[in-house]
Amino acid sequence: MPASASPVDSPGSPRDTPPPAPRSALDRFFGISDRGSTVGRELRGGLATFFAMAYIIVLNPIILGAGTDKYGHQLDNGQLVTATALMAGLTTVLMGVIGNVPIALAAGLGINAVVALQLAPKMTWPDAMGMVVLAGIVLMILVASGLRQRVMDAIPNGLRRAIAIGIGLFISLIGLVDSGFVTRNPDAAKTTVPLGLGTGGQLQGWPVLVFVLGLVLMFVLTVRKAKGAILIGIVVMAVAAIVINAVADIPDAAWGLSVPTVPDSVVGTPDFSLVGDVSLLGGFHEVGWLTGCLFVFTVLLSGFFDAMGTIIGVGEESGLADEQGQLPRMGRILFMDGVGVAAGGVGSCSANTCFVESTAGVGEGARTGLANVVTGGLFLLALVFTPLAKVVPSQAATPALLVVGFLIMAANVRDIDWGDATVAIPAFLTIVSMPFTYSITNGIGMGVIAFIVLRAASGRVREIPWLLNVVGLCFLVYFLLNPIEQLLGVQ
Repeated sequence: MPASASPVDSPGSPRDTPPPAPRSALDRFFGISDRGSTVGRELRGGLATFFAMAYIIVLNPIILGAGTDKYGHQLDNGQLVTATALMAGLTTVLMGVIGNVPIALAAGLGINAVVALQLAPKMTWPDAMGMVVLAGIVLMILVASGLRQRVMDAIPNGLRRAIAIGIGLFISLIGLVDSGFVTRNPDAAKTTVPLGLGTGGQLQGWPVLVFVLGLVLMFVLTVRKAKGAILIGIVVMAVAAIVINAVADIPDAAWGLSVPTVPDSVVGTPDFSLVGDVSLLGGFHEVGWLTGCLFVFTVLLSGFFDAMGTIIGVGEESGLADEQGQLPRMGRILFMDGVGVAAGGVGSCSANTCFVESTAGVGEGARTGLANVVTGGLFLLALVFTPLAKVVPSQAATPALLVVGFLIMAANVRDIDWGDATVAIPAFLTIVSMPFTYSITNGIGMGVIAFIVLRAASGRVREIPWLLNVVGLCFLVYFLLNPIEQLLGVQ
């Protein structure tokens, strides 16, 4: 009589189950299998994110290059292209390795406008970039001390949304002006209308047509949910501009900073001259300590909530966030966001912050920092292709500002409580003050002060966080700085 079969030898027993395949060092380091991903998905995700946000290599130099410092100096376009790609690459890789999330970083739209149009005109470029570095350092301290969440909680949700919308409208106005679609009316015109359509109230010239067609193309691609819609639009219109410039008699000045011509070579040697050209405290000597601190605060606040919203949004879409909306290694992620801000200042390319375009990679299956390593590596590879970026005219790239402005507004306007006047009025003042005064600082200040005054007037003083009162007091002094100086006789 045969012996009974041992349970361990029966079909389906553990002895018949093949052992799991050994995990590679790459898998173990990033926890790829643990997050239900594969190396292939991470590679595709990193590639998708790069193509979704590569437009910043062209757009950031256009915004920063349009500004002049207190002494009339402008930053070189080629050097800005190098700095933008370099810092985007380095900070994105660091976020991937240290934070282990598929959240890429690059020069933030809106923050670069603050640097170019508010900071630089009152000081030198190294001073302005020093303010950005200080903002990054403050952000890192806030994270390390646990105060970042408290500061964020002190700003009412309605104001947070309004700040984002105001920045969206502000960068949209920059796009309209830089493209030539809208022009400033000279004072000699003696008109109450500060801006006008095109030249003399009419759209004139081929460059403006390139802008209009680019805007239509990008919005059509956005409606069609095309991946990399902004980058595709920039590339197509840059090629169209090169063709138009070759067959039409167009003055170089009509194109702005970059004339669309076929480069002699698609590769070139990167120019790192701007990297490290920073003065940490020089700006305070130019504008004073109070205004300087408010400038640092403005840079900090401009990217503060965008970054947090992006981190939470990517976390939710990727399924990495827990019930409280927290991601694994949240402290490291927030700290690396601060590192990105400071690194952008060191590179003289404005603050680097988390990009919502990272969701393109998440949509392709990215779940770990390996995707960031791929995205960052491609930014670093782009350093040798700077001649291509230098031939893209403003008219081919600035439509992206309006598309981004629309996306920001669409994502935030519905979440403002317009039924509560103590929220709606400050939000309205914040939104309109930014583009109308050409200042993000003014918009934030108007909104904060209005919120405090209206909440106090409605008997809801206890609902005003003490940190917000401190911020409001600083802004009040900022707006009244001139009469205060006259009163104290310090002018």
